[in-house]
Amino acid sequence: MSEATAHPADARRTELATSLAAVRHRISAACASAGRDPGEITLVVVTKYFPASDILLLHELGVRAIGENKDQEAGPKLAEVRRELPRDADLELHFVGRLQSNKARHVAEYADVVHSVDRIKLLRGLSAGAVERGRPLSVLIQMSLDGDTGRGGALPDHVPELAAAVADGAALVLKGVMAIAPVEADPDESFAVLQEVASGVRALHPGADWVSAGMSGDLEAAIRHGATHLRVGTAILGSRPSLL
Repeated sequence: MSEATAHPADARRTELATSLAAVRHRISAACASAGRDPGEITLVVVTKYFPASDILLLHELGVRAIGENKDQEAGPKLAEVRRELPRDADLELHFVGRLQSNKARHVAEYADVVHSVDRIKLLRGLSAGAVERGRPLSVLIQMSLDGDTGRGGALPDHVPELAAAVADGAALVLKGVMAIAPVEADPDESFAVLQEVASGVRALHPGADWVSAGMSGDLEAAIRHGATHLRVGTAILGSRPSLL
């Protein structure tokens, strides 16, 4: 490979390494302030609209969990990444976008974790896809923090029923809860509500101890309120490119 050809990839690797280090520093500082161990936090780098080459570079830099939002993009991109990585490479695909019921089965065939289960009608497809893949699928209940289910997320009062349905589902493993803080709201107030609901779910399902919360702009607040998984895209990858 010529120097001219190699240069863009080298530059992108340096860019990603710099931004990734900055985010990891933010996580460490937030954990220190909250009296938490950074080892409790899983960083899910959201690679929506970014190429498979970025995922491969992130993997070289130690990222082991990536997030995708759209089935039509995620499936082919993950297949490309898998072709390039060693067969035993450690890389989890977290589906973090709103899930359509007619896509659930297909998503379960390649995703390792689905963060966005917000209605019971998704469970049949997810279970079928997991069974077809031949291994259990980890699932989180997405909760709405603004009372508007139209943008995704179950109402807090509905979360226990949905969690029980997931726990009873074939080939599904209930891991915890997820939420997105409304843009106009105080993230500390929003994540405090999520933390309370998460505690209730965990009391009924002790293994469901994941709390997926916090993105580029509010990860510190999420850590203060018990987040175990952060979904960070822009702060690491930069502004999203145009639609593929």
